[in-house]
This record gives sequence, structure tokens and C-alpha cells, in this order.
Amino acid sequence: QVQLVESGGGLVQSGGSLRLSCAASGLPFSLYVMRWYRQAAGKERELVASISKSGDSTQYQDSGKGRFFISRDNGKNTAYLQMNSLKPEDTANYYCNAQLLTLNYWGQGTQVTVSS
Repeated sequence: QVQLVESGGGLVQSGGSLRLSCAASGLPFSLYVMRWYRQAAGKERELVASISKSGDSTQYQDSGKGRFFISRDNGKNTAYLQMNSLKPEDTANYYCNAQLLTLNYWGQGTQVTVSS
């Protein structure tokens, strides 16, 4: 079955960096657009960044522009989110999403906590 497994979250001080990974299995990874979302406590889930199937096109929400960088390695079936200059407001559970037409798969999330 399809599995998306996030890792790399943790506790980091403000200004620090983290690199999240999303390892995919059970699907033709290179056919899926990959996205990272986050959900802070008491808030709705929001899109953070997306990357095209080949990796040649990326998009970012304003909250992460210039600080977050999404990438993927289709040979390793893995997507990444490099997060720099982290702020306390980046604290959230981060989820990866794989989408192909009407197919949508989610990971279980990885918690990122940024202390001030």
C-alpha cells in the first residue's frame, strides 16, 4: 500500500534550520506532485510549498519564501523541505502530500517546534 513517512522534525531554536524528509513507497513517485503542508495547534492545515513531478518547478507560500526550499529525489522516492531561519510561528506539525489527478496521499506528520 501507499506510504508516506515524514522525518526530520524536532525542537530547534529560533534562527535555526531543519531538513524534513518524506519517504514514499507503494506509488510511482515520479508521477506525483509533492507538497508540504503544516498545521499549527488550533489552526487549519496550510500549504507550505509544492514541487512538480520532475522537480523543475517549485512554489512557495509567502510565509516560507526565501527561507524554505522544497526538493525531491525521484531516484530515492523522497521529497525534502529545507527550512532555514526558523521562527516560533513556524511551529506546527508538517505533513507531506502526494497528488496525481484525484489521488491524494498523506503522511502522518512530523512535529516542528521552534523556541524563542
